[in-house]
Amino acid sequence: MRQQPIASPHNAHSTASEVAREIDLSGKTAIVTGGYSGLGLETTRALIATGATVIVPARDVSKAEDALHGLTGVEIVSMDLMDRRSVETFAASFLQRDLALPILINSAGVMASPLFRDGNGHEGQFATNHLGHFRLVKGLWPALAKAEGARVISVSSRGHQIAGVDFDDIDFHVRPYDRWIAYGQSKTANILFSVELDRRGADDGIRAFSLHPGQILTNLARHLSDEDIAGFDALDEHGNPIVDPDKGMKSPEQGAATSVWAATTPLLNDKGGLYLEDCNIAPLYSGDAARKGVAPYAIDPDLAARLWDLSERL
Repeated sequence: MRQQPIASPHNAHSTASEVAREIDLSGKTAIVTGGYSGLGLETTRALIATGATVIVPARDVSKAEDALHGLTGVEIVSMDLMDRRSVETFAASFLQRDLALPILINSAGVMASPLFRDGNGHEGQFATNHLGHFRLVKGLWPALAKAEGARVISVSSRGHQIAGVDFDDIDFHVRPYDRWIAYGQSKTANILFSVELDRRGADDGIRAFSLHPGQILTNLARHLSDEDIAGFDALDEHGNPIVDPDKGMKSPEQGAATSVWAATTPLLNDKGGLYLEDCNIAPLYSGDAARKGVAPYAIDPDLAARLWDLSERL
């Protein structure tokens, strides 16, 4: 079974800075979408500490400048994942620099939002979380191949266990819109994308991974009500986020650890197409209450190929 945990020196308690401590990325370039907020910001900080130059695409450049103020080794470039032309412009501009891209971390996302659509009418969570990153990877392919050993990391979620991809009605034109079903579908798409990307990219040295970062209250939860958050039992009696990594509840620094591990650890050399959590390869989800692992439908190679073909048409 490919989804088999390995002996990793890190675990659910590890932080991104701890994972990065022994890594030297001097002279290398990384791109982190969503790299100025929440888990993405912690990922950016950890990669900068390794000596890498981190490029952060930002829909809101001024917000990114405020969040990243004082950090050296970071570049902010305008890009909107919901806008096809914006993504194409960003990718083309990067390729003009003739840089290799050994690390691309797709960390930006939206969760459980009211229904919105992109300019082509695609449901917004699927368009943002999957299609935008799909376009970005396709546009940056030459730079990824140039690295001769690139890794593309897609931040998924345990939320993928909510729903698979409904290929008959991805955009909720027929079925009633459900914000959690839409989120689950988009997170399953992240995993399926990594499976097929790894298959297609391996000959070019491009390996792909997806992951669950943990349950962390960040700006990603901006569409959740107080009642929603209370239902997750994520806050203590003082209203502060509970940090209990053994139960999957992490700080942002711990939540970013698996992204940094996925992007840098030599333990994943010659591997790919895997779903990770807690700085390790995750097992298959068995339906237990702990919800650890990846649902089999999310790593189905036939569904992954089908999603890729559909994404190209979309």
